[in-house]
Amino acid sequence: MERRRQSDPSPNRSPRSDRALVRSILRLLVLAVCLVSIVVAAVTVGPIVLEELEELDDVEIVDRPAPSSEPPPAGERDPAVTDPGDPGESSYETNVETVTSPTVEDFIHAEVNDRRAEHDLESLEWDGTVASVSRAHSYDMAERDYFAHTNPDGEAPFDRFTDIDDYCRAYGENIALTWVDRPVDRPGEDGSTTYYTAEELATGLVDQWMDSPPHREAILDEHGGPGWDRGGIGVYLDDDGSVYATHNFCHEW
Repeated sequence: MERRRQSDPSPNRSPRSDRALVRSILRLLVLAVCLVSIVVAAVTVGPIVLEELEELDDVEIVDRPAPSSEPPPAGERDPAVTDPGDPGESSYETNVETVTSPTVEDFIHAEVNDRRAEHDLESLEWDGTVASVSRAHSYDMAERDYFAHTNPDGEAPFDRFTDIDDYCRAYGENIALTWVDRPVDRPGEDGSTTYYTAEELATGLVDQWMDSPPHREAILDEHGGPGWDRGGIGVYLDDDGSVYATHNFCHEW
């Protein structure tokens, strides 16, 4: 009698083996369908992504400036006489740097003296008391929401200064209002610009004054009165990015 070893293949398949074979074939078919679905999805999504990338070509990329350099110190920050309304230092944080009022004031003072030098005029001496009166006026304009040389109480520049310290024979004032971290008109040119740093904000404010004949006359001693020998700048940066600047000029007795 011939005996078969257990390892020998059986000539007849059992129903269980047939079912296992069918399941294996079905799994392969499902896997193939999934792979096809993935390929189709990739082809479908691909063009949408490409279209979005093409649209980016039309978006203007704004170059951020470098942070401000170190400004030349204007002068004393703690004079013997200060205005009670002086708010002290204010600041506003942009994507480039924290813009602080003392830094803007230093840059403005240096820039104004550079413009005066271009017209063979002596540099203005920084006066901490005059700057304190200027800063108090900038803050008052922001707090009481007005923009004028005469405040709501009827006080003009000379009135405000003589209330604090009376040693100026002649007195003058320039004021300006602008914003940081948002587009503003470019002074004297078409188009707009955005100030992100103290240095470019200061330059923009001086450009704004120089582009206005009455303010330019004050800076360049063309106002018809005695020439200035000292001055002080007061800047206030509000929480909404608005910037109030006051530049007061003085001719000492």
